[in-house]
Amino acid sequence: MALKLKPIVIILLLVCLLGGGCAAVPDFDDNLGDIVKPYRFNFVKWELWAFAYETRQWLGGVEIDSPTDTVLEYFSLVGQMKALEWQIAANETADIAALEAELSELEEQRAALVGSVEQIIADQIREVLNEQGIFNPWDECIGLRITFPPVNFIMGELPYLLVISPRDRIESLREIALRGDLTLEEIESIETDADELGVSSLVVALGGAGALYPTLVMDDASLRSTISIAAEEWLHQYLALKPLGFRYVLDLLGISRDYEIATINETLAGIVSDEIGVLVLAKYYPDYAGSPPPPPDSGFDFNHEMREIRIAVDAYLADGEIELAEEFMEEKRQYLLEMGYYIRKLNQAYFAFHGAYADEPTSVSPIGVELRALRAQIDPLKEFLNTVADMTSRQDLQEMIESLE
Repeated sequence: MALKLKPIVIILLLVCLLGGGCAAVPDFDDNLGDIVKPYRFNFVKWELWAFAYETRQWLGGVEIDSPTDTVLEYFSLVGQMKALEWQIAANETADIAALEAELSELEEQRAALVGSVEQIIADQIREVLNEQGIFNPWDECIGLRITFPPVNFIMGELPYLLVISPRDRIESLREIALRGDLTLEEIESIETDADELGVSSLVVALGGAGALYPTLVMDDASLRSTISIAAEEWLHQYLALKPLGFRYVLDLLGISRDYEIATINETLAGIVSDEIGVLVLAKYYPDYAGSPPPPPDSGFDFNHEMREIRIAVDAYLADGEIELAEEFMEEKRQYLLEMGYYIRKLNQAYFAFHGAYADEPTSVSPIGVELRALRAQIDPLKEFLNTVADMTSRQDLQEMIESLE
């Protein structure tokens, strides 16, 4: 899964974040603001940098003779760099300096290709979207077959996201973007200080940031993941201009909270982006279009275990047993570590963030099943996307499914 920053129209997001918070609870928000102030992600600074970066890419752009080969070369370099980083971290050889020099050389080669790869993949995603009849949120009304927002993304360091949940229930109360260069010590300090406000907190890494334009995508993912994340972040921006996404914006701003709307929005974007990603791979990278090989069968079902943990935590919290729920989550985190699955911190905020994706094992929402059932009944992809994008409640989804049965 690609973790990502919640989508929102950029102007509204800046108003919310720079204004010090939305749906404010003065004492809490003031105290939280003091904690995160030194670490906040600077959206304005990033947008100014992105504008300069895009301008340089446009002015220095050259014709690419073999776009597909260029992309494959880039991801080959990424794979080699990851292998070297693992060797350096493992310290399995005395010649660390030689490995670091090799890593630096590979980074220079990767950096020389990244601008071209961003544009190539963006163009490929746009072509596939257009082949599916997906152009802009208003094309059915105005008949203008122009892709909007333009598909455009940058691969680089992503911000972290501070997620705040109450301790007595699983719900995202605040999500604050933090700098991407935080150390583990700084992350844990932020969480400790936030927890002292009587909440559950977690700083999570992101895979993509659709709140920015161009969208920001992690630069060390696989080819498959990069395409899916880039497509998903574009879809978040597309949806923000439709009824479903607009209500998600209201949820994010704290104006009209609706966790089910958030889940529908996130899950819809995930379903559609996965399909777009498969089509892009099939068209441009057929050797990579097959399903990835399944992990070795260890006899341990991580997804089942996580879902059972979530169900048990919900039961504890429903009974008011907050401390027992937290002790249980820590015990299960240790157990998962023994089984080879590292989760740095398992708490209410963890489930609040990951639970918004109904296809994830951390979610107990039936919305994922409902959306996939609807997808099986609505074709083509464009019709499915726009049918759900025009919904304004969970009830709309349920009524649509019933009407098609």
